[in-house]
Parts: sequence; C-alpha cells; structure tokens
Amino acid sequence: MKDLINSLTHVVDGCLYDANNDPEILLKRRNAKEACFHFNNLSPAEEIEKKKTLTNILASLGENITIEAPFFCDYGTNIFVGENFFANHNLVILDGARVDIGNNVFIAPNVGIYTAGHPLDPARRAAGLEYALPVKIGNDVWIGAGVTITPGVTIGDNTVIGAGSVVNRDIPSNVVAAGNPCKVIRSISESDEKRTDFRRK
Repeated sequence: MKDLINSLTHVVDGCLYDANNDPEILLKRRNAKEACFHFNNLSPAEEIEKKKTLTNILASLGENITIEAPFFCDYGTNIFVGENFFANHNLVILDGARVDIGNNVFIAPNVGIYTAGHPLDPARRAAGLEYALPVKIGNDVWIGAGVTITPGVTIGDNTVIGAGSVVNRDIPSNVVAAGNPCKVIRSISESDEKRTDFRRK
C-alpha cells in the first residue's frame, strides 16, 4: 500500500496520500490553521494586516480581494485567486489539490469548496488515506449561500450557482444552475441585462 501513497508536495490528482500521519502534511496543515486563526482574529479595521496575512496563506491572489472572516483552509498553498474577488463569511476551502478561482468571482456565506475525498473501503479510510481532485471556478461566477462544491468540479465563466446547491459535476458557462445535485436551470440571456425588478414572481 505504501507505494500508492504520495506526499502533499508530490500528490498526483486522484491518487492516495496519507493525510493524517505524514509529518510534512501535518506541519503544512498546522501552519495554515495558525495563519487562518490569526486572520480570523484580526479587527475588521486592520485591512493592511488582513491582506498581508492572506498573501502569506494563499498561493496567489489578485488585487481588490476581500475575504470576510472567518475563513478556513487546509493548506492555502494550493489556492489561486484572481482579481476582484469577494467571499462572504465562513468560506471553507479544503485544498489538498489545486483550487483555481477566476476574476470577478463572488462567493456568498457558508460555502464549502472541497478537493479531498476518501476511499470507500473502511480499512484505508480509517488509516487516514485520502485523495484529492482539483476544482476550477471560472471568471465572473457567483456562488450562492450554502453551496457545496465537491472534488474534481469545474464551473464555467459567467455562471450563477443557486443557494444551497451541491455541485458534484461540471457546470458549463453562461447558465443558472441549482439543486442537489446541481443542474442547469436555464441559460443567462440578454434579457437578464435589462432586468430591474428582482422580486420573486
């Protein structure tokens, strides 16, 4: 079994690694948790320190980025965020694999982005083994409140994911999608650009 297990720095997407016993992984995760703890306990007025801390946590981030505390991640070093990003309270990103977030992405409260999964057989699961698959979120995407994004998912540009959705498959560009499991409801059209009344009909 040992030859199937990767260290975090050499994880192959979809292959097993030891998430609970590998000293390198445990250290990286502890460092990320400490950095998130620091970030989450800063005053909202400490904007410079908040940006500095996020720069230290994430692999890369664009200008004009706001993440409202609390924010949690496993490692941070696999999270790549574009320009003009806003995430509301209680964003959780488990980044065993790479997470790419495009430009002009809005994320509502209580969203979870998960790259990690576990073997179905109980013996390897109990041994602490897991695998990870990358998640990609395109440009100009809006993720509604309480959305869960599971390992290996890609969400296309300009798409809106409705609140409470469980995204367990790829979602194309230019659509509204929602549900559990998340499915395309309709395309985004020119009429959406002209809408001024957003009350439910």
